[in-house]
Amino acid sequence: MYQRILVPTDGSDVTAKAVQTAIGMAKLTGGQLVTISVKEPFPYSAISEMQPVPPQEFYDAQERIAAARVKAVQDAATAAGLSCQAHTVEALHAWEAILDHAKQQRCDLIVMASHGRRGVAALLLGSETQRVLIHSPLPVLIVK
Repeated sequence: MYQRILVPTDGSDVTAKAVQTAIGMAKLTGGQLVTISVKEPFPYSAISEMQPVPPQEFYDAQERIAAARVKAVQDAATAAGLSCQAHTVEALHAWEAILDHAKQQRCDLIVMASHGRRGVAALLLGSETQRVLIHSPLPVLIVK
C-alpha cells in the first residue's frame, strides 16, 4: 500500500500526533518515513544595514531549529523500529516545498497536522495544510 510516507514537521504538539499516525501507518504497511522541516528565508528589507539579526546568524538559527524538528521525528521512528530520512529545506511557501519534496522523494502519502483554525483566523492566517490538500496529486491524511 503506502511505501514512502512524508510527514512534514513544524515541531508543534499537533504535528507530534501526525508523526505518531505516520509511524503507525508505516508499521502497518511496512513502509518508510520521510520527514521535512521548512525553513523561512531571510526577511530582506530595503534597509539591509538595519537588520536586527545578521543573515548568517538567522540562517544558522533556522537550520538548528529545523534540524532539531526532523531529528525528533527520526528518533520517534527509530524507537518504533522504522527507518526515516530527514531533510530541511528553505522555501518562501512551505506547502510548495512539501509537495516538491514529496515528488522528489517519490512519496505516495503525505501525513500532516491541521491546527484547526476556523473563521476569520483561518482566512487571515491561511493554512499550509489546506494548500497542500488542494494542490497535492498524492493522497493526504490530515490529523487533528
